Amino acid sequence: MDGIMIVIMGCGAVCVLLVLSLFPIIQISIGAVYLDECPVQAEIPIYLIVLGVLQLVVMFTGCCNPLKPDSLKKPKLRWHIWRSILTMFFFCWFITGNVWIYSIYEPSYNKNTTDVNSYCNKTVYLLSFWTITLVYILLGLFLLAGCIILSGFFLCHGLKADDSNNANNVDNVDNINNVNNINSDNDSDSVPTTIP
Repeated sequence: MDGIMIVIMGCGAVCVLLVLSLFPIIQISIGAVYLDECPVQAEIPIYLIVLGVLQLVVMFTGCCNPLKPDSLKKPKLRWHIWRSILTMFFFCWFITGNVWIYSIYEPSYNKNTTDVNSYCNKTVYLLSFWTITLVYILLGLFLLAGCIILSGFFLCHGLKADDSNNANNVDNVDNINNVNNINSDNDSDSVPTTIP
C-alpha cells in the first residue's frame, strides 16, 4: 500500500511540474517566434526567452537537489552557491524586464504606422507585460494573506495571553492584599513605644 502511495505522489508531482513548465515553454516559444517583432524595445523577446529558460532551470534544479550519500540532511555547499547565484540572476533579470516593459507602456501594435520604431508585436508585449504584472498581483495576494493570517494569530493568541495576564494580575493583587493583612495584624500585636 505504501508503494502505491509513493508512485501516486510521484506521478502527481511530475504532472504538476509538467503543467507548471507549460508557461515558461510558451514564453520561450513566443519570444523565439517574434524575436524581431518589437523594434521599440528589441530586448523584450529576448527577455521572454531568457525568463522562460531561467524558470525551467529553477524548476528542474529544485527537483534534483543532490544530497551527500552519508547524510541526507546536509546539501552540498556548491549546490547552495549555484542556487543563490541563479536566484540573484533571476531577480536582476526580472527587474531589468520591468524597466524594459513598463518604460514603453503602451507601444503601437500597428506595424503599418509611419513610425516603425514605436511598434511592438501585441502578443510579445502583452505576454511580457502580464507576466510581470501577475508576479506583482501574486506578491500582493501573498502579502495580504500573510497579514490576515498573522492578524488572526495575534488576535487569537493575544486574547488568550490577556486572559492569563488578567488571571495572574488578580492573583497578584490577592497575594498583595494577603501580605498587607498579615503586616497589619503584626503591627497591632506589637507594643507601641513612646519616645520621650
